[in-house]
Amino acid sequence: MEEQLSAIELETAANPQYSVIWLHGLGADGSDFVPIVPELGLEDAPGVRFIFPHAPYIPVTCNGGYVMRAWYDIISLEPHSRRIDEAGIVASCAATRRLIAREIQRGITVDRIFLAGFSQGGAVAYTTALTYPEALAGVIALSTYIPSPALLAREASAANRAIPILAAHGTQDDVVSPALGRAARDFLTQHGYAVEWHEYPMPHSLCIEEVRLIGHWLRARLA
Repeated sequence: MEEQLSAIELETAANPQYSVIWLHGLGADGSDFVPIVPELGLEDAPGVRFIFPHAPYIPVTCNGGYVMRAWYDIISLEPHSRRIDEAGIVASCAATRRLIAREIQRGITVDRIFLAGFSQGGAVAYTTALTYPEALAGVIALSTYIPSPALLAREASAANRAIPILAAHGTQDDVVSPALGRAARDFLTQHGYAVEWHEYPMPHSLCIEEVRLIGHWLRARLA
């Protein structure tokens, strides 16, 4: 039996009715986005269980083979492209699906489960959500890109063609260029997805305006 990812969990109220599985970026861990939860303004919304999983430790080629937490190997980094290990993406999508399955076992219906991710975590969130066989509540893609358009084109699920997508990017991002984020947006738009796109004058990070936007977007869907 494949192992469940370890994770930090935070509930905004007892007996949560929704779940958000939030994937961190390369070299970080699940604790990275825990401080954001109190800033989302969900105090009066239905309860949400936030799950912040830790990626496994693997050697990352573009960082000289250094072992760090990563959702998949990146072979090379270019300003406007990535060479990645597609098998690693598939494995991380499977691990994320196991987290979804656990939430379903805990009583959260699949249409109340959101996927979110920053940078490399956002790439996995995009791929998992858009290939998942049942309709999810939505996907939040932050400072990220689509790591394998061919995989998405091949494996896209009809169930999530209408999934709500919130995507945001910094115009000064020198890690994942804005061009990569816009290319993901354009790919999705061309394939019939509705993407809510926002840009902020910031580097590879989050800003308070973006956090407020995420909170507003979530509250609108926590009916």
